[in-house]
Amino acid sequence: MIVRQATEADAKALAAIYGDAVLYGFGTFEEVPPSAADMDARRRAVQDQGLPYLVAEVDGEVLGFAYAAPFRPRAAYRYTLEDSVYVSPAARGKGIGRAVLSAVIAACEALGVRQLMAVIGDSGNDSSIGLHRAVGFEQTGVGKSVGFKHGRWVDIVHMQKPLNGGDARLPDAPGITLTGH
Repeated sequence: MIVRQATEADAKALAAIYGDAVLYGFGTFEEVPPSAADMDARRRAVQDQGLPYLVAEVDGEVLGFAYAAPFRPRAAYRYTLEDSVYVSPAARGKGIGRAVLSAVIAACEALGVRQLMAVIGDSGNDSSIGLHRAVGFEQTGVGKSVGFKHGRWVDIVHMQKPLNGGDARLPDAPGITLTGH
């Protein structure tokens, strides 16, 4: 497995992986799959801010991706990012998500990020909750029935992982320049 920066050439694979989550899952609250061009624009928007947008590739095929984007646009959030991770249905349970999310965490640490947030769609999303727990996230709350998708109300699970000492000391760097996501 190779974990690397996503590129324009990955747009079709990103759209296919994410599109499956949109159509059949609750991990995202989008209901219409974005096009490959839309996914590439999203990738560029993250990478243009100097943030990680990574893919996991096996035998030349992209099987998963993860990235970190601004958690919220206000300046006070400049030390906090939010991760997203998606894996091809055929590759789930094979370590793809853990590999690519671990690489995103390492990249966020190198950037001086202090808190990494996960906002996971569906309190029954055991695979994503378990993945985040396995790499050191703790659950910090649940938003009950905040989304409506596939004919039912869906919760969101908030998880958080402190990086670089979290809030144990004051920041020693200016933080991430926020332009939204």
